[in-house]
Amino acid sequence: MSVLSGKKIVLGISGGIAAYKTAHLVRLFIKAGAQIQVIMTPASKDFITPLTLSTLSKNPVHSSFFNEDDDNAQWNNHVELGLWADLMLIAPATANTLSKMAIGNCDNLLIATYLSAKCPVYFAPAMDLDMYKHPSTIASFHALHQFGNTMIPAENGELASGLSGEGRMAEPENIIAFLEADLESKLPLKGKKILITAGPTYEAIDPVRFIGNHSSGKMGFDIAECAANHGAEVLLISGPSHLNVKNSNINLIRVVSAQDMYEVCHQYFNTMDVAICAAAVADYRPMQVADQKIKKTEDYFSIELEKTKDILASLGQIKKDQFLIGFALETQNEIENAKLKIQKKNLDLIVLNSLQDEGAGFGKSTNKVTFIDSNFSIETMELKSKETVAQDIINKIIQQYHA
Repeated sequence: MSVLSGKKIVLGISGGIAAYKTAHLVRLFIKAGAQIQVIMTPASKDFITPLTLSTLSKNPVHSSFFNEDDDNAQWNNHVELGLWADLMLIAPATANTLSKMAIGNCDNLLIATYLSAKCPVYFAPAMDLDMYKHPSTIASFHALHQFGNTMIPAENGELASGLSGEGRMAEPENIIAFLEADLESKLPLKGKKILITAGPTYEAIDPVRFIGNHSSGKMGFDIAECAANHGAEVLLISGPSHLNVKNSNINLIRVVSAQDMYEVCHQYFNTMDVAICAAAVADYRPMQVADQKIKKTEDYFSIELEKTKDILASLGQIKKDQFLIGFALETQNEIENAKLKIQKKNLDLIVLNSLQDEGAGFGKSTNKVTFIDSNFSIETMELKSKETVAQDIINKIIQQYHA
């Protein structure tokens, strides 16, 4: 999954021949999963039509502060557009538009939105060779760099004038690649490796039956997606679950039993920076597993159980610099039992669930958790979607490395 997925992007188009490429650029943004709002300067409409871009972006195209042909037209609010965006891209950025950006000459909707934007701004210059090298253009580049804007360098190639050289707007595929690489490099968990366990485990009774629980794995899968979206390389070890992953930064390993999960966790733990044990691992398993399906012959039937290996405690015993997070699902004496787990299992943070809270627990789309750290600091959260709880957990990890 692209880092652009879900991003809200304002694409500003100024009046150069390279504007024809923006149709393909919009298509690539949509394919990557981004939301697009297009702002055109009046001159850019000579090179590509608003109808084309509105059709591809699935949104109305803005080019003026209001529609002069409509007496009841609403004002196109440049402030709202600037605040809506997660990032703004101006492509093509002509010498004229770059100059206006540099000095704040606000005579069209595009520049007004640029001046209102609170998000990262990227620009892809497009002009003839001599214009690209002119001192005034270089001064614009320098000013915009000082403002914190990022230039997507022009490429060498044939220009509209017939000359060949630097000044050609970067190809749409290269613009997308530049944005993805730049955004990924700035993600707060870039370079971190995170192990996450999720779902239930199934402990076999015979070839047909098993002991399990109602965990869907959703909490662990949501944490994995959130961690990957923040740049982490994620190893997700899941018990039986119907869920799948979307992000290519997640390596999903499916297991069945507690022993399977134990072995995979220990295989990879030493290479990890963080481990989050969100799986609902069975505490006990049958001592004997029948080779054949057990027939229903007796009125009463008993199964002798033995303890499974405690994955979380075993990781706590061997951890070095890893940040270790555990989950606790309690029904009574929740806080005290969670504190005991922190000490006993050598945890840095525990995420406490209570089945007493409405909307929390297995099979729900929501969860209500309490964070308790190794210093026994307690932070109780409101009932939230599991996706939002996942973000809260990842925020704790980000704080750990960026405090």
